[in-house]
Amino acid sequence: MELQRNKVCGVDVHKKFLVATSLSRDGIKETKRFSIVIEDLLRFKDWVIENNCEQVAVESTGIYWYPIHAVLEGKIDLIVANAYKIKHTPGRKTDASDSEWIAELCLNGMIEPSRIFPKEDRELRRLTRARESYVKEITQEKNKIHHALDSSCIKLASVLSDIFGRSGRYILSCLMEGKSVEDIIEGLPTKRIKKKADLIREAIVSSLEVSQIIQIRGSLKLIDAIQERIDELDREIQSRVVRRKDDLRIAMSIPGVGFISAATILAEIGNYADFKNAEQLAAWCGLVPSLYQSAEKTVFGRITKHGSKHIRRMLVQVAYAISRMKDSKLKRFFLRIQKKKGSKIAAVALARNLTSRIK
Repeated sequence: MELQRNKVCGVDVHKKFLVATSLSRDGIKETKRFSIVIEDLLRFKDWVIENNCEQVAVESTGIYWYPIHAVLEGKIDLIVANAYKIKHTPGRKTDASDSEWIAELCLNGMIEPSRIFPKEDRELRRLTRARESYVKEITQEKNKIHHALDSSCIKLASVLSDIFGRSGRYILSCLMEGKSVEDIIEGLPTKRIKKKADLIREAIVSSLEVSQIIQIRGSLKLIDAIQERIDELDREIQSRVVRRKDDLRIAMSIPGVGFISAATILAEIGNYADFKNAEQLAAWCGLVPSLYQSAEKTVFGRITKHGSKHIRRMLVQVAYAISRMKDSKLKRFFLRIQKKKGSKIAAVALARNLTSRIK
């Protein structure tokens, strides 16, 4: 914990405003409200400095603390507190008392600071998270196309492993143009898919309706547009992650970890030297079980899911990728847990195992 201060400021932040309370060791306090616009935030900074506050504590509520951090960074000692840890005290309901409570904790050095990444790491993480959101959008559009095909009893997915590959896009284009099955088969771009002619005939037993054609065409255009954004992000991520090439090499040495998954993991972890051991890193990722103790009985519950959901999701995806690879020590670990407790728990257990290899 931090050393005790003589005068501090506690901030309770919201989407459109913040409530700040300056509190000194002799009990003198002052509470003011500021809006979240740059002019008012600068006025807040001046108010903090004029009041000789040695430190400012703000709770990490969503992304609302970002502007405060940007204004105060490098100007005054700032501590970002975990909202979950400081709010679990009854009897403090109003904004004013919340900011006063934060100030009181700060004054007595009772706030454990959250990790704040350096600017370069924050920007890399912003890029990888933006990419993740784009991938989700593409998945949603692909699911819409699958749904449209299924509703027309066109079972392309049972024939092609990826209906959005070269052959799949060709077949979709032909279906939207109203071509016959034989014409579609005749123009297939690869010999490998032509060998599945009989299966394609069985899969395409009907045609698309006009509304479905419009929907599929729109989804395909949107997928292409989003993919261009992803490609642009990939280039930017690649240029920024060069400075961590040694860490990237270590991460990519793990089976199932490619460039994007490695860059995402590094972006979410930041400086791995902040963690004393792999267990601490796993706890920060929310991959350790919750613990309940009563008398002499200890019960382990589900994983805590504290920390970054982005790295947790990526590590689980890597775990599933490992489970589909050829035989390896990590796959055998997955299969051993899967046999006892199922694939979901096995994936989480393997994801936690991977943190030791990263650390």
